[in-house]
Amino acid sequence: MSDAEQLRDQVTELRVQSRARARVALAEGILVERYRLADAQAAFALLRQASQRANVKLHQLAAAVARTPGPAPGEETWIVRRAPLPTPDLAVLGAGQLDATNQGEVLGAALRRVLSVTDTDMGNVQLVEDDILRMAKHAGLPRQFTDYFAFVDGNTSCARAAAASHQVTVKEVASSAGFDDDTRRVILSSGSRACHSVPLVDDQNTVRGVISSHHARPLAGFSQTQLRALDGTSRALGTWIRWHRQTVLVDALQDLHRLALASRG
Repeated sequence: MSDAEQLRDQVTELRVQSRARARVALAEGILVERYRLADAQAAFALLRQASQRANVKLHQLAAAVARTPGPAPGEETWIVRRAPLPTPDLAVLGAGQLDATNQGEVLGAALRRVLSVTDTDMGNVQLVEDDILRMAKHAGLPRQFTDYFAFVDGNTSCARAAAASHQVTVKEVASSAGFDDDTRRVILSSGSRACHSVPLVDDQNTVRGVISSHHARPLAGFSQTQLRALDGTSRALGTWIRWHRQTVLVDALQDLHRLALASRG
């Protein structure tokens, strides 16, 4: 690897760390002020404890803290729960009995399903957070790729699929006009010559993320049977993401609230 390539990788890594840290820092500040905590370290400890107990990513809990109106003063419950959503049916993923509360398990099953349908071993899942696609799961892709696409809000196939709410095929990355030079370089260096992006759409037609498959050779396209199978996965996973955020993540916020109140004695 040349000095220039090493420098680009270091800049990318610092960019990822900075963007990831910003949301957590905002949540820490909110918690310190709301609960009169000693410092940001105390807030981080509470976030980490609540995220581990709920088996959700710390950055997802931090984002929920930042976007969710705070509890009323003196209230022991943060959020008044509406009627519970039914647990989504994940049978279409073809993975047997899944723990619907386990995000890693469900996303992994969905990614394997998409890679099976598209006949490749390279792919990734990105979830929408604050109007940006954030990497959540990947397979067969090098770190340079996953770092570079850790956050996506530009003109890529996954961003286009999310914006248009329909599947997008890039038959040949090298000749596609849909990438800038740096993005094209990273994709090609990962061994991907073509890609296909599937938006994850819930039962209210809201895009919740994207699954992309990457291919070692240019693509001719997919059959209608394959596209329908991918659409079924899209709908099942999109609906599950909505359920997860309105149940598991809400429970994590409730637990965080109780932990924070208890920490004040």
